[in-house]
Amino acid sequence: MYLPEGSVYFLGIGGIGMSALARYFHGRGVKVSGYDKTSTVLTRELETEGINVHYTDNISLIDRQASLVVFTPAVPSGHSELNYYKKNGYNLKKRSEVLGMVTGSSFNICVAGTHGKTTTSAMIAHLLRHTGFGCNAFLGGIAANYNTNFWSSDKNVCVAEADEYDRSFLQLKPDIAAITSMDPDHLDIYGSEENMQDAFLQFSE
Repeated sequence: MYLPEGSVYFLGIGGIGMSALARYFHGRGVKVSGYDKTSTVLTRELETEGINVHYTDNISLIDRQASLVVFTPAVPSGHSELNYYKKNGYNLKKRSEVLGMVTGSSFNICVAGTHGKTTTSAMIAHLLRHTGFGCNAFLGGIAANYNTNFWSSDKNVCVAEADEYDRSFLQLKPDIAAITSMDPDHLDIYGSEENMQDAFLQFSE
């Protein structure tokens, strides 16, 4: 599974998908830090785990040595930290791209759907973990059994929630693809229900 050569900085580290990736890198010994606009239970847990998080858009607080900068579409275009990294030619990747890189060489069970994907991916990951087979789990919610959205395993197997927003799930390479539902959603991105359905078909191929 992919690991960068240097440190990783997250813009929007408190997001559920972003924090799972932050935990993955941190657990593999990579230096991780990041920004979020609000202190939450999740960001405070990251801090407790040893990840440095700050809550002010301030370039004096960023990691200038980062080999990888991960951001989400939720970060506004006027964000000074994001613009600093862009202006200075850093290796900037969307969260979905990085998840695709991390899982690029593993056997992947990816769960998509407008409803039910978090529950279904958590159930699959729980079964693999509870039976002793093991997996790396990147979940879109906090699994109540384990109080986390990520866990790691020596097995080169990943269970990942596949987010259809912004066509993010097309960055993944599922060996097993599950689609729980396909109601019209994110039409501001897709433009029509037909375009959304086409994206789900691409995901399943």
